Amino acid sequence: MENIDVMVLRSLRNWRLAGQRALLATVVRTWGSSPRPIGSIMALCETGAVVGSVSGGCIEDDLIYRFTQAYASAQTSGETAVIPSGAPQRVKYGITADEAHRFGLPCGGTLELLLEFDPDAKQLDQLVLSLEQGKLMQRSTMIADGSVSMQVSDSPTELSIDEVQLVNTFGPEYRMLLIGAGQLTEYLATM
Repeated sequence: MENIDVMVLRSLRNWRLAGQRALLATVVRTWGSSPRPIGSIMALCETGAVVGSVSGGCIEDDLIYRFTQAYASAQTSGETAVIPSGAPQRVKYGITADEAHRFGLPCGGTLELLLEFDPDAKQLDQLVLSLEQGKLMQRSTMIADGSVSMQVSDSPTELSIDEVQLVNTFGPEYRMLLIGAGQLTEYLATM
Protein backbone atom coordinates (compact mmCIF):
# COMPACT_ATOMS: atom_id res chain seq x y z
CA MET A 1 0.00 0.00 0.00
CA GLU A 2 1.41 3.37 -1.02
CA ASN A 3 1.72 6.28 1.37
CA ILE A 4 -1.07 8.83 0.71
CA ASP A 5 1.38 11.75 1.06
CA VAL A 6 3.46 10.38 -1.83
CA MET A 7 0.31 10.06 -3.97
CA VAL A 8 -0.66 13.67 -3.19
CA LEU A 9 2.82 15.05 -3.87
CA ARG A 10 3.18 13.03 -7.08
CA SER A 11 -0.14 14.33 -8.44
CA LEU A 12 0.78 17.89 -7.46
CA ARG A 13 4.16 17.51 -9.19
CA ASN A 14 2.51 16.18 -12.36
CA TRP A 15 0.04 19.07 -12.49
CA ARG A 16 2.78 21.63 -12.01
CA LEU A 17 5.04 19.97 -14.62
CA ALA A 18 2.10 20.19 -17.06
CA GLY A 19 1.93 23.95 -16.39
CA GLN A 20 -1.29 23.84 -14.39
CA ARG A 21 -1.91 26.06 -11.40
CA ALA A 22 -2.37 24.16 -8.16
CA LEU A 23 -2.23 24.49 -4.41
CA LEU A 24 -1.04 22.34 -1.53
CA ALA A 25 -3.14 22.51 1.64
CA THR A 26 -1.70 21.27 4.95
CA VAL A 27 -3.57 20.90 8.25
CA VAL A 28 -1.34 22.87 10.65
CA ARG A 29 -3.56 23.20 13.75
CA THR A 30 -6.78 21.74 15.13
CA TRP A 31 -9.00 22.63 18.07
CA GLY A 32 -11.70 20.28 19.33
CA SER A 33 -12.68 17.34 17.16
CA SER A 34 -10.90 17.05 13.85
CA PRO A 35 -11.65 14.57 11.06
CA ARG A 36 -7.99 14.59 9.89
CA PRO A 37 -4.82 14.90 11.99
CA ILE A 38 -2.25 17.69 11.88
CA GLY A 39 0.05 17.18 8.90
CA SER A 40 -2.66 15.85 6.58
CA ILE A 41 -2.29 17.21 3.06
CA MET A 42 -4.33 17.61 -0.10
CA ALA A 43 -3.59 19.07 -3.52
CA LEU A 44 -6.06 20.97 -5.69
CA CYS A 45 -5.57 21.61 -9.41
CA GLU A 46 -7.12 24.54 -11.30
CA THR A 47 -9.33 21.97 -13.09
CA GLY A 48 -10.98 21.05 -9.78
CA ALA A 49 -9.14 17.72 -9.46
CA VAL A 50 -8.29 16.88 -5.85
CA VAL A 51 -6.09 14.28 -4.24
CA GLY A 52 -5.70 13.77 -0.50
CA SER A 53 -7.86 15.11 2.30
CA VAL A 54 -7.80 17.75 5.01
CA SER A 55 -11.28 17.18 6.44
CA GLY A 56 -12.95 14.17 4.94
CA GLY A 57 -14.80 16.24 2.35
CA CYS A 58 -16.44 19.35 3.77
CA ILE A 59 -13.47 21.73 3.57
CA GLU A 60 -12.30 20.23 0.26
CA ASP A 61 -15.65 21.16 -1.30
CA ASP A 62 -15.25 24.78 -0.20
CA LEU A 63 -11.65 25.01 -1.46
CA ILE A 64 -12.63 23.48 -4.82
CA TYR A 65 -15.49 25.94 -5.18
CA ARG A 66 -13.47 29.00 -4.15
CA PHE A 67 -10.43 28.37 -6.33
CA THR A 68 -11.96 26.81 -9.44
CA GLN A 69 -14.65 29.52 -9.54
CA ALA A 70 -11.99 32.21 -9.21
CA TYR A 71 -10.02 30.71 -12.09
CA ALA A 72 -13.10 30.18 -14.29
CA SER A 73 -14.39 33.74 -13.77
CA ALA A 74 -10.97 35.16 -14.70
CA GLN A 75 -10.89 33.02 -17.87
CA THR A 76 -14.35 34.15 -19.06
CA SER A 77 -13.83 37.82 -18.28
CA GLY A 78 -10.40 37.94 -19.89
CA GLU A 79 -8.81 39.11 -16.64
CA THR A 80 -5.70 37.78 -15.02
CA ALA A 81 -6.49 34.73 -12.91
CA VAL A 82 -7.45 35.73 -9.39
CA ILE A 83 -6.30 32.52 -7.76
CA PRO A 84 -3.78 33.71 -5.21
CA SER A 85 -0.11 33.20 -5.83
CA GLY A 86 3.03 34.01 -3.94
CA ALA A 87 3.27 33.70 -0.19
CA PRO A 88 1.33 30.97 1.60
CA GLN A 89 -1.93 31.86 3.33
CA ARG A 90 -3.38 30.60 6.59
CA VAL A 91 -7.08 29.79 6.51
CA LYS A 92 -9.25 28.80 9.49
CA TYR A 93 -12.48 26.82 9.25
CA GLY A 94 -15.07 26.35 11.98
CA ILE A 95 -14.33 29.50 13.96
CA THR A 96 -18.01 30.01 14.77
CA ALA A 97 -20.62 27.36 15.56
CA ASP A 98 -22.52 28.34 12.39
CA GLU A 99 -19.40 27.88 10.26
CA ALA A 100 -18.57 24.56 11.91
CA HIS A 101 -22.11 23.39 11.14
CA ARG A 102 -22.01 24.74 7.55
CA PHE A 103 -18.77 22.91 6.75
CA GLY A 104 -19.79 19.75 8.59
CA LEU A 105 -16.96 19.86 11.11
CA PRO A 106 -17.75 17.42 13.92
CA CYS A 107 -18.43 18.60 17.46
CA GLY A 108 -17.76 22.24 16.62
CA GLY A 109 -14.11 21.57 15.82
CA THR A 110 -11.85 24.17 14.22
CA LEU A 111 -8.92 23.61 11.91
CA GLU A 112 -6.28 25.81 10.37
CA LEU A 113 -4.74 25.17 6.96
CA LEU A 114 -1.66 26.54 5.29
CA LEU A 115 -2.24 26.99 1.56
CA GLU A 116 0.83 26.98 -0.69
CA PHE A 117 0.16 28.28 -4.18
CA ASP A 118 1.89 26.85 -7.27
CA PRO A 119 4.70 24.94 -5.54
CA ASP A 120 7.86 24.61 -7.63
CA ALA A 121 7.64 21.57 -9.93
CA LYS A 122 11.37 20.80 -9.83
CA GLN A 123 11.46 20.79 -6.03
CA LEU A 124 8.36 18.60 -5.96
CA ASP A 125 10.06 16.23 -8.40
CA GLN A 126 13.14 16.01 -6.14
CA LEU A 127 10.92 15.36 -3.11
CA VAL A 128 8.86 12.65 -4.84
CA LEU A 129 11.97 10.91 -6.20
CA SER A 130 13.55 10.90 -2.72
CA LEU A 131 10.36 9.51 -1.17
CA GLU A 132 10.12 6.80 -3.84
CA GLN A 133 13.68 5.77 -2.89
CA GLY A 134 12.50 5.31 0.71
CA LYS A 135 14.20 8.41 2.12
CA LEU A 136 12.77 10.39 5.02
CA MET A 137 12.61 14.03 3.92
CA GLN A 138 12.10 17.23 5.89
CA ARG A 139 10.45 20.03 3.88
CA SER A 140 10.58 23.59 5.25
CA THR A 141 8.36 26.32 3.80
CA MET A 142 9.02 29.97 4.62
CA ILE A 143 5.74 31.71 5.49
CA ALA A 144 6.85 35.14 4.21
CA ASP A 145 7.55 34.17 0.61
CA GLY A 146 6.77 30.47 0.12
CA SER A 147 10.37 29.48 -0.56
CA VAL A 148 11.07 25.83 0.20
CA SER A 149 14.15 23.96 1.36
CA MET A 150 14.50 20.22 1.79
CA GLN A 151 16.91 17.88 3.50
CA VAL A 152 17.18 14.21 4.35
CA SER A 153 16.05 13.55 7.92
CA ASP A 154 17.33 10.94 10.37
CA SER A 155 14.05 10.46 12.19
CA PRO A 156 10.41 11.47 11.76
CA THR A 157 9.33 14.62 13.57
CA GLU A 158 5.96 16.15 14.20
CA LEU A 159 4.84 19.01 12.00
CA SER A 160 5.85 22.38 13.41
CA ILE A 161 4.76 25.85 12.40
CA ASP A 162 5.48 29.31 13.71
CA GLU A 163 5.39 32.82 12.23
CA VAL A 164 8.52 32.08 10.17
CA GLN A 165 8.17 28.58 8.72
CA LEU A 166 6.30 25.31 8.37
CA VAL A 167 8.42 22.18 8.81
CA ASN A 168 6.90 18.86 7.76
CA THR A 169 8.53 15.43 7.49
CA PHE A 170 7.52 13.04 4.72
CA GLY A 171 8.62 9.47 4.22
CA PRO A 172 8.15 5.84 5.10
CA GLU A 173 5.67 5.12 7.85
CA TYR A 174 6.35 2.89 10.82
CA ARG A 175 4.95 -0.60 10.43
CA MET A 176 4.48 -3.40 12.90
CA LEU A 177 5.02 -7.00 11.93
CA LEU A 178 2.89 -9.40 13.94
CA ILE A 179 4.03 -13.03 14.01
CA GLY A 180 1.91 -15.82 15.40
CA ALA A 181 -1.78 -16.50 15.68
CA GLY A 182 -2.24 -16.08 19.42
CA GLN A 183 -4.87 -14.05 21.21
CA LEU A 184 -2.58 -11.05 21.69
CA THR A 185 -1.71 -10.97 17.97
CA GLU A 186 -5.37 -11.23 17.02
CA TYR A 187 -6.25 -8.41 19.42
CA LEU A 188 -3.50 -6.13 18.05
CA ALA A 189 -4.40 -6.88 14.43
CA THR A 190 -8.03 -5.83 14.93
CA MET A 191 -7.35 -2.56 16.77
